[in-house]
Amino acid sequence: MVEFTDIGDVSAAEIDRLRGVYGPLAESVRELIDATIRTEVDADTIAAVRAQIDRATATVRSRQIDGPFGVRFTTGGDRMPWGNPVIGLRNPVAPPLTVERDDDGRVYTDFELGAAYEGPPGHVHGGISALILDHILGEVAAQSITPRFTGTITLRYLRPTRLGRLHAEAITTRSEGIKSYATGFLADDKGVTVEAEGVFIEPRWARG
Repeated sequence: MVEFTDIGDVSAAEIDRLRGVYGPLAESVRELIDATIRTEVDADTIAAVRAQIDRATATVRSRQIDGPFGVRFTTGGDRMPWGNPVIGLRNPVAPPLTVERDDDGRVYTDFELGAAYEGPPGHVHGGISALILDHILGEVAAQSITPRFTGTITLRYLRPTRLGRLHAEAITTRSEGIKSYATGFLADDKGVTVEAEGVFIEPRWARG
């Protein structure tokens, strides 16, 4: 069973304060990842930077939780999947994506991928494309209310996806009991690069 953590009656103002604390930290580490990939400074400078990073890591590890962050939620309905590798506020691996919804039930997101997500030179790694589309299709299938996990997902790579500004979107095509069917795509500035369709299933423990 997947566990969600109820953190109780935490105000929206406090959640915003925490966003302001941890979001910039993740962004700084995200910048460090990009800089680590692309730097050409000399060995002595690298050694000095490593020492600084190790000290900073020891400082933030001086008080931490055991295990992964999980998904936390408040009594007021705030949901905090902050460790998620796609949308996680506190996860420097995440781009992160901000997922929007329109009145027709479509979900979409505009975001940027740089050097940390490269596969073929200058292009997005195919596994990163799959990760993003799995998440986007899962979001639309669940509609942020009922958890539905990936049963199957099929991807069709039309051409390589260039690094840079990207767009992804998805829509639910139909629902049958515990299953939802969704389709979506990833696109760069030249058009659609990857198409996806999947089946998403409500887990047994979430059923009434």
